Amino acid sequence: MIKLSDVTLMRGNKVLLDEVSAQINPGQKVALIGANGCGKSSLFALLRNELSVESGDCNVPAQWRIVSVAQETPATERSALDYVIDGDIRLRALQADLAQAEACHDGAAIGKLHGQLDQSGAYTVEARAATILAGLGFTQEQLSHGVNAFSGGWRMRLNLAQALLCPSDLLLLDEPTNHLDLDAVIWLEKWLQRYEGTLILISHDKAFIDSAVSGIISVEHKKLVAYTGNYSSYEKQRAERARLQTIEFEKQQAKRAHLESFINRFKAKASKAKQAQSRIKQLQKMEDLLPAHAQSQFNFVFAQPTTLPNPLVQMSEVKLGYGEITILNQVKLNLVPGSRIGLLGRNGQGKSTLIKLLAGVLAPQQGEFTIAQGLNVGYFAQHQLETLDPTANALLHIQRLDEKATEQSIRDYLGGFGFQGDEAISPVAPMSGGEKARLVLAMIVYLKPNLLLLDEPTNHLDLEMRHALNIALQAFEGAMVLVSHDRFLLSSVCESFYLVDAGEVNPFNGDLEDYKTWILSQDKSSQQSAESEPKVDRKAEKRKQAELRQQAAPYKKQLDKYEKHMATASAKLTEIEAQLAEPDMYDDKNKAKLMTLLAEQTELKQQLEESELHWLEAQEAIENILR
Repeated sequence: MIKLSDVTLMRGNKVLLDEVSAQINPGQKVALIGANGCGKSSLFALLRNELSVESGDCNVPAQWRIVSVAQETPATERSALDYVIDGDIRLRALQADLAQAEACHDGAAIGKLHGQLDQSGAYTVEARAATILAGLGFTQEQLSHGVNAFSGGWRMRLNLAQALLCPSDLLLLDEPTNHLDLDAVIWLEKWLQRYEGTLILISHDKAFIDSAVSGIISVEHKKLVAYTGNYSSYEKQRAERARLQTIEFEKQQAKRAHLESFINRFKAKASKAKQAQSRIKQLQKMEDLLPAHAQSQFNFVFAQPTTLPNPLVQMSEVKLGYGEITILNQVKLNLVPGSRIGLLGRNGQGKSTLIKLLAGVLAPQQGEFTIAQGLNVGYFAQHQLETLDPTANALLHIQRLDEKATEQSIRDYLGGFGFQGDEAISPVAPMSGGEKARLVLAMIVYLKPNLLLLDEPTNHLDLEMRHALNIALQAFEGAMVLVSHDRFLLSSVCESFYLVDAGEVNPFNGDLEDYKTWILSQDKSSQQSAESEPKVDRKAEKRKQAELRQQAAPYKKQLDKYEKHMATASAKLTEIEAQLAEPDMYDDKNKAKLMTLLAEQTELKQQLEESELHWLEAQEAIENILR
């Protein structure tokens, strides 16, 4: 078992855990939860023996094989399949030993190694790796593509596949769903339910936690508090404790009254559709669990939009894509105040493409696309975190939106997003991804949008901020379109779903359970089709692949070139950002050095952006050759 006894854990001068004790039994599956920066990832590093305790004892069985997801992916031409199998270092070592024994004609060693390889699963490893990759969204054709042909998000999927393939006694997963779409999340749930080892999971996805674990360890005030059951059970236990202690009773009652009023209004107009009934159930759960979140530092609302034209957006027979490539055909969608749409569909089918059209980032290739006068779009996407001014603070970002606002009114407003005291005047540069996401959301809410476009808004948010966003979205009076793998958010804020699949956008007649059934049936159909296909001429296929690789070779050289540029720039950028994270860097005496570092940071980001653009062009050329 894993046993922590009176452990104190620090990072720099910050105490993360103070004399904590906890125990995790073999085969137990637990979620490690807590606010961003509370020490969850540091605890993982401690279990991997990468950190040491200040005091106390951390005991993990010496014979346990500990596996976690690598955070870096080398630029290599190794195929996706081989790269994933490479993660099983012991198996690869046995294979190398066998090759050496065969070269030496050592019969005894060959026999012994074949037995060890059999025990290590060497003769089924390719099939197991292919199954995992398919579950994570890779096509059969992509298994032979080089790792350097994949984008960053897909490379992280390869690293996750490595971790799932490796034999392990302890599996540490830190936000494994961040780079997955909903169907891959559903597959991963099933895989973890069958996993026989000990699992410790860091995740901010309630539904995913609920399906994967049977225990919760919560980091609260530098202590570890254990709860039995999944996340829903944890919330109920926490809510009951809050009720018994009558914590901020009046605040709870005000929030309860607000949500009760909303539920009653929604019930009065909701249809009998499955989506509506699912949403009512989720809202009622939230109502019961409000006391569990009474102490949250996050508390904000969407103000009533200045105007609410009807309709906000109209489109008919719209074609969408990039350049000459069409992604979506014949899209017809009207958005009116009160529209609350969740987009479902596999990764790469066009959900984000549709969002970009609505945001004005993309123009339609053809068809009618009309927006109302007075349309005010609030658009959240991950790339917007990088558009924040690294030298400015949260207060200044809001001041730039409203020069007439007083400093105190802005401070009061930012407090609802967790920027309190000095946090409101701290520069953006050293902020975490979660802090940047909160600031972008604060800017969007401040502008009183009448159309919200949210593309994976919760990726960097902790559970309390997700809950606050969920509550705020309930009372939003404009139209909303949401892409998310967070099923709790989807089911509690969306009244209708649209399926983006096979180049079309159509209403989905069902709730998320129906979508899960649809995904699993699609996977089963694909597997049956693959099994019924005639055998492929392997030699001809290999010859064809060799010819295609030869055509792609010049572009692969370009990929290598720009990857080296990006690696160099990224390394320098990491060094600079580490310096920028030092608190004393912002003292007056270091002003000149700060300005130099910020200028270098800007220059390196521009170089990275240019290299990434050239890299993407080369990658697209390779994909066109190999498709």
